[in-house]
Amino acid sequence: MSQLFTPARTRGFLRATAAAVALSSVLLTTNCGAAGESGGDAKATAAVPAGFPVTVDNCGVRTTYDRPPSRVVTIHQHPAELMLALGLKDRMVGTAFPDSAVLPELKEDYEAVPELARKEPSFEKVLDAEPDFVYGGYGSAFAEKEGRSRTAFADAGIDTYLNREYCGKKKVTMEDTYDEVRTIGKIFGVADRADKLVTDLKSRVGKAAGKVEGEPDVPVFVYDSGDKAAFTAGGKSLGTELIRLAGGENVFADLDDVFGDVSWEQVIERRPEVIAVYDYAGAGSVEQKKRFLLSQPALADVPAVRNKRFVVLPLTATLVGIRSAYAVDDLARGLHPESFR
Repeated sequence: MSQLFTPARTRGFLRATAAAVALSSVLLTTNCGAAGESGGDAKATAAVPAGFPVTVDNCGVRTTYDRPPSRVVTIHQHPAELMLALGLKDRMVGTAFPDSAVLPELKEDYEAVPELARKEPSFEKVLDAEPDFVYGGYGSAFAEKEGRSRTAFADAGIDTYLNREYCGKKKVTMEDTYDEVRTIGKIFGVADRADKLVTDLKSRVGKAAGKVEGEPDVPVFVYDSGDKAAFTAGGKSLGTELIRLAGGENVFADLDDVFGDVSWEQVIERRPEVIAVYDYAGAGSVEQKKRFLLSQPALADVPAVRNKRFVVLPLTATLVGIRSAYAVDDLARGLHPESFR
């Protein structure tokens, strides 16, 4: 195989990083001034909102919220999109690390929130935004070696939340997406919006899955990146469930991990009929990946390569967030186009 670009192992590293996130607890406390005292903190003296306090356990960190957070920084795109889908733009004071094009219906709101950095922002940059809550998408949001540990934020009086995909759970499913939406809705006092969003996401998945019900499963190979070996989605990834719901079968569902390397000989042996190309910055463009696959003589007889059957998925659509429901529809259309005519 010719060398084109280096396999991206970022998410495997991030999952390992997440497991090492410091386990600490933060309790939001406020000191109420004496009645009638001038200069008193209005937030402290305000009545506790209905449904609060709320206590949430997240990746080993227990946090009690006396009221919904009001100044939020999201690190990585999928937490930002989830917040916006819940109508929480007014609570957001910063975003960071966009992975791909934002959903069209969220684009205007997303662009209205200040972008703190193209990658993960420094601890100091986050502090400059004066947040009371930081929501991380990958474990690297709270990388201790970068000074952004959850303990460091707690010491600064800032609560944190890490996407549940990085809590060390072995297998990720669509239920994790629905639970993530409900938990964020609970923290921000918008449980009704969260329930509505979950209903909408389930409906989207159900419609797509219903279209392909009864159709034979299509063998799918997920191509994340790599040249000397293929970096692919394993059986514990959300991608595997998305493929199943869309009427396909991940040919590496037996890989006992979320992501991992496989040999090109294995890809050839398993004869996928469709290749799902993951699209994100840092591992070559989609067109580069397609050209690479199509240019390899050893892959010429693989059905998906021979027939040029590719489905492109933004990386954000394969993570625990609102995009995963959209991915089922996109995959189903790519695997069973005849069902959508």
